[in-house]
Parts: sequence; C-alpha cells; structure tokens
Amino acid sequence: MGIAALVLGIVSVVLGFIPFCGIIALIPAIVGLVLGIIDIVNKKKSNLPRGMAISGVICSAVAIVVILFYYFFFVVAARKASGELVDIAHQAASEIENSSELDLNYIFNYELDS
Repeated sequence: MGIAALVLGIVSVVLGFIPFCGIIALIPAIVGLVLGIIDIVNKKKSNLPRGMAISGVICSAVAIVVILFYYFFFVVAARKASGELVDIAHQAASEIENSSELDLNYIFNYELDS
C-alpha cells in the first residue's frame, strides 16, 4: 500500500499543477492519503520500515494543498472578472437610459468620419 500511496501522490502532484485538471487529481490524492495512513499504521504495528508510506502521505497532502490553492485562486479570479463585467454592463445600460438620444460615438468612444 505504501507504493500505491506514493504513486498516487506523485500523479496527483503532477496533475495538480495543471490548471483545470486539479479537480480530477483530487480523487487520487485523497485515496493516496488514506492508503498511506493505513500503511503507516499497519507497518508501525509490525515494526517494518514505512518510508514509502510517509512519502506517499506527504506527496498526497502537497497535492491536495496545491489543488485547493489553484481551485480557490481561479474561483476568486472568475468572480472578480464577472463582477467587473456586470459593473461595466450596468454602467453602459444607465448611460443609454440617461441619454436622450442614442449616440453610438459617445458610447463606444469612437468618432465616425462625417
């Protein structure tokens, strides 16, 4: 189980650094973390070396942290961008409503040759 935890941890870390693949990598990271913890407990009882299990737990934990960081970073960035777009749309709509005649040159800051 220690080898499986290590392999899943490494795969999760690699996939976790790829944007938009992090959610897919979250499942093997959690499985690797659970397998590593189970292997550490089993090998501690039988007094066997548990280095692979520990490194699997570390890799899986790092992968989970990276995945959650990327996920929250992209969520915050998307919310901020959508909020700015909504503000621009509201501003444009209020300018159109407040103007007595529709002047496309003013709205688009573009002057047409007359």
